[in-house]
Amino acid sequence: MLKADRFARILDHVARAGSADVHQLAELLGVSGATVRRDLQALDEQGLLRRTHGGAVTGTVNLELPLRHRAGRRQEEKRRIAEAAAALVPDGAVIGLTGGSTVSELAHVLAERCGGGQGSLTVVTNAVNIAADLIVRPEIRLVVIGGQARSASYELVGPAADQHLSRYRLDYAFIGVDGLSAAAGCTTHDEMEAHTDRSFLGVAAHRVVLADGSKLGRATFAAICPLAEIDTLVTDVPPAEPEHTALETAAVRVLTALPKA
Repeated sequence: MLKADRFARILDHVARAGSADVHQLAELLGVSGATVRRDLQALDEQGLLRRTHGGAVTGTVNLELPLRHRAGRRQEEKRRIAEAAAALVPDGAVIGLTGGSTVSELAHVLAERCGGGQGSLTVVTNAVNIAADLIVRPEIRLVVIGGQARSASYELVGPAADQHLSRYRLDYAFIGVDGLSAAAGCTTHDEMEAHTDRSFLGVAAHRVVLADGSKLGRATFAAICPLAEIDTLVTDVPPAEPEHTALETAAVRVLTALPKA
């Protein structure tokens, strides 16, 4: 197993369980305890977890995994969500894309569609990874929103980004979230990121949230908006209670991208 894959699995396990010991991780990964200890030390030095005697803990209530460690998780589900979301976008639309692994997958799907001769788009984004992928696509008009860079999400956020966004009007805004719950609405880990997400939603005619099943019923640190301020949720599993009723009450359209039979 490659080091990057080990890091991602360690972070995923610790984020879910809150802690882990060396023996658990060695068994999970099929490697030696010495290898696990070296990996934990490296992740501690990057500030991604806190090394303890015999293991590691998150060091925080909600660990935000950097995008490079999230991108490969639940890939099949994210692809289904992205394809369902792409079907909402008509030729010639002006769309906003925030950061995050699921929205990045949507950018890939739309780029493939446009590259296949199926129309053109204008994309407004604050995600530098999405901008780097799309800048080589002549059929996509690209507008990049400036701001303060967040290394965890590759997004440009803050007052400069919000002011820049206020100059535009979008047909669709697609945002990723770290949590969506009946009580807290749509949430993320970072306050400035949440504010810039609200700015995207505020200039869009249609407001769409992309969230895989692991985000449903979860609330993280910073509030983006209540459920009543979004129009559509695209996910991969039917929302359970109390989210199902809350979404229905808020008149949010739910598109569930189930596996093909």
